Amino acid sequence: MGYVLLGLVAVLAAAGGWRVYSGLRPAARAGLLRWGLGGGAALLTIGLVFVRRIDVATFTGAAAFSILRYGRLGPFTLGGGDVSAENVSKARSRYFALTLDHDSGAVSGRIVAGQFAGRDLTELGEMETRALFQEIAADADSIALLESWLDANRAGWREYFEETAGASGAPKSEADQTAEAYAVLGLRPGATADEIRKAHRELMKGVHPDHGGSSYLAAKVNEARDRLLRLAGDGS
Repeated sequence: MGYVLLGLVAVLAAAGGWRVYSGLRPAARAGLLRWGLGGGAALLTIGLVFVRRIDVATFTGAAAFSILRYGRLGPFTLGGGDVSAENVSKARSRYFALTLDHDSGAVSGRIVAGQFAGRDLTELGEMETRALFQEIAADADSIALLESWLDANRAGWREYFEETAGASGAPKSEADQTAEAYAVLGLRPGATADEIRKAHRELMKGVHPDHGGSSYLAAKVNEARDRLLRLAGDGS
């Protein structure tokens, strides 16, 4: 009876945990999977010792140690992305290749496409990073990776970018702002109102704060939509 009750509790816990886990970014998933499974195995080992099932506890204890210490269980690696023998995870998008060191927590990244291709993210200054955001605005996966890197390496960047969004550089002409709006939405000049709305909806799925994006990027996408709709003669 005791084992049945433990199994029921485990199933309920797994169902609730999966909902949280599926909403996390790859780097966070890696850490949660490793420490969650490893911690669970350790607790199970302690419980088995209390009920004097030392034979089973020996195996679960070995599994807990392997997961917590190395992030692996036999031939299986635990976490999001590709995990190498050096205990790192890798994630890739159209514009970026990021590496997470699970032991140190360090996140490194290189740009693999676009105007900054071949450069390390640490080499970019503020204006270049802003330009990079504009360039990748149509790729939600790349936005998510860049924000993950910035969160790990540039604490407070979101607040700073929002506060200084319009404070640097010379004022842009109407033509420049319109061209930027088309670039943000990934559209060609002359796009129809329906095309503008469709592009806006698709981008907001990836950049809205409720979906793991940022309020800064969401505001930029909304601003681009409003400008182009006015240009198309449809401000509704």
